[in-house]
Amino acid sequence: MTVLLSKILLFPESAEIPGIGQYEDFHTIDWQRDIARDRMRHRYIIKKKQDSIWNLIEGAHDAWSGWLCVLLVGLFTGAVAGVIDIGASWMTDLKFGICPQAFWLNQEQCCWSSNETSFEGGNCSQWLTWAEVLGQTKLGVGSYIISYLFYIVWALLFAALSASLVRMFAPYACGSGIPEIKTILSGFIIRGYLGKWTLVIKCVGLILSVSAGLSLGKEGPMVHIACAIGNIFSYLFPKYGRNEAKKREILSASAAAGVSVAFGAPIGGVLFSLEEGIIATIFIKANLYWCRYRKYSKLGQYPVTEVLVVTVMTGIIAYPNPYTRMNTSQLIYLLFSQCGISNSDNL
Repeated sequence: MTVLLSKILLFPESAEIPGIGQYEDFHTIDWQRDIARDRMRHRYIIKKKQDSIWNLIEGAHDAWSGWLCVLLVGLFTGAVAGVIDIGASWMTDLKFGICPQAFWLNQEQCCWSSNETSFEGGNCSQWLTWAEVLGQTKLGVGSYIISYLFYIVWALLFAALSASLVRMFAPYACGSGIPEIKTILSGFIIRGYLGKWTLVIKCVGLILSVSAGLSLGKEGPMVHIACAIGNIFSYLFPKYGRNEAKKREILSASAAAGVSVAFGAPIGGVLFSLEEGIIATIFIKANLYWCRYRKYSKLGQYPVTEVLVVTVMTGIIAYPNPYTRMNTSQLIYLLFSQCGISNSDNL
């Protein structure tokens, strides 16, 4: 041990000291050892700052590298959250219709070019429902059936694509990611859980899953995405990339950034409070029962099929109700918007 500590003192910038800082998959980090390594590295930098101007600059960079890393994580997390929100909004509207002039626009953006002052309830000439695309009128039994079928088909396609991408390219992208992030922050090593492929597939899968209309949200996955961004940026700064204990500082700040972009206070706090109490107790018991049944039955052997069945059932049940078929963000907006003459919604 004394020899290894001597190597740290002599070569603190070295990334490959045998037995130090390198952990196997599914192992727990040594907090005391990593903290001691960082203290020795810091003392070495302080000592070398007086040798030359370059060492002084390196010392200053090391001192503010944490702030720079957190700033980059916050900026990129916000940008990724914006892309996810825009993509989910567009693909959600795609289940109802399309903008012929510019298919990449959602319904609201498409109607901005219209002469109408209001397009609530779908009253926008620029936006065509799938029934209108096929030559039907906007209202009628035939139009309703066509729109119903397109809604289910698009939802099924989104869910199938999301489940297939996760299963083939990034199995770690499944689920919310909150339990695993808490485990990693406590000092456990899970290689690949915060990797580049997991980040990409998690973002794409989140857009597809939310657009499919399933009963899930962006809150938990955004924490996972933010931590993956923080993990990637930590490798740009040896102070954090080569020390697992120090890296947890960046991951903790990244988790906070993920919560910030996912929840909008005070709406987020209100919705979160609804998940507590007796309702949450009943939900947890039902969820545990279903997980046990899925684990010990043949249903657990076909996860993709299970997702597709749940998607079809959700689409069939959700479409007849205009408030369950709409995007969650739009529903929250309607619930918390001020009532008035200009508000023609039934809520």
